[in-house]
Amino acid sequence: MRPDASILHIDLDAFFAAVEQRDKPSLRGKPVIVGGVGMRGVVSTASYEARVFGVRSAMSTREARSRCPNAAFLSGRFHAYHAASSAVMTLLRSHSPLVEPLSLDEAFVDLAQADLPDLGVDSVTEFGATLRREVYDVTGGLTASVGIGTSKFIAKVASELDKPDGLTVVAPGTEQELLRPMKVTVIPGVGPATAERLRRAGVHTVADLEALSLEELVRQVGKSHGQSLHHLARAQDDRAVVAERETKSVSVEGTYETDLTDRSLMTGLLTRQAGQVAERLRKHGLSGRTVTIKVRLHDFTTLNRSSTLPAPTDQASTIARLARALLEDLDTSGGVRLLGVGVSGLADWIQEDLFGETEAEGELVEEVELPAVDPRHWRPGMDVVHDELGQGWVWGAGKGVVTVRFETAETPPGPVRSYSADDPALQPLIDGA
Repeated sequence: MRPDASILHIDLDAFFAAVEQRDKPSLRGKPVIVGGVGMRGVVSTASYEARVFGVRSAMSTREARSRCPNAAFLSGRFHAYHAASSAVMTLLRSHSPLVEPLSLDEAFVDLAQADLPDLGVDSVTEFGATLRREVYDVTGGLTASVGIGTSKFIAKVASELDKPDGLTVVAPGTEQELLRPMKVTVIPGVGPATAERLRRAGVHTVADLEALSLEELVRQVGKSHGQSLHHLARAQDDRAVVAERETKSVSVEGTYETDLTDRSLMTGLLTRQAGQVAERLRKHGLSGRTVTIKVRLHDFTTLNRSSTLPAPTDQASTIARLARALLEDLDTSGGVRLLGVGVSGLADWIQEDLFGETEAEGELVEEVELPAVDPRHWRPGMDVVHDELGQGWVWGAGKGVVTVRFETAETPPGPVRSYSADDPALQPLIDGA
């Protein structure tokens, strides 16, 4: 535990949905749901207006539609999310060299490395308020919730207390007073299974957990988990903010504006990515034993499949062969929006001629051309441009017709027009450009 509240956790509010509302004026203040738009899809993010109706992340789109039928269901625009995230991370690094991103929409910041007059509660509170205003400015209107405390655990808990667009600073010495009334599920690692085991032991709150001895906790949940819960129930967390982690894997992935359905194209893309991974491994004098593919389906479901070699390799042909074999076992008939190949279990040596073969020059398969975007493959929410009316976004599509609302983040809510799905005057905007 630090003596000062010098660790900040920032969480962008309802991030994907908020970006869509920022860029689509007609959706501001209305329920927006981002994720798989089909009935077999899954909700990625729901705006706060949709959460009022009980819509939550990881809920099926079918249930979300039944709870909030009037919401805008959008398929997502990852280029816009990456751009907003990059702006925020750059801002954070301008304040402290120790920034630890956790995902596109959240990060820890070490304020002990920031240029603050002191680390008193008033000083860090003022900094947190200023930071929220700066995030709003650099993202064009997105809000963030900020928590500041003496540890990562406390900072993250604090950022959840005043959502959305809130700021909570937990003064040193008040951590246990804050935690004790809270449900035990506030502690990282207490998921449904662990919570049920603790419930059977009479543990419902952090105060109940704190009252258990270490021996009893170990009996309930195992040694490693029990020791962790024992410390966290007492607000003990000495994890540092780590800006750069030791490389544990090397990977390459790509997100595609049009869902991929051609298996031969997918295997070609994986082969090319395997070559890029192998090149990076060799550049850094590394090799790896475990090959993993990442596949994000049309409904935002993300699948990971791995295969482990008996010894590490840096050969593109070996990595590609395993990646293609892993893909064969997956059902991608509904379409794929992201493909990736990674190698982990890294080492600084390789076993030569592991498979009794060498990688022939040029064996790495010819460069694969990405498919041109099919103008008939319109997805709700995607950016488009019309020869006369300019930029807009797909309101809906089906039965040979695409409906577009013409507006941008800088305009008022715009008009809605419908066109034939193959109208040459209407084109998708790839990556927002």
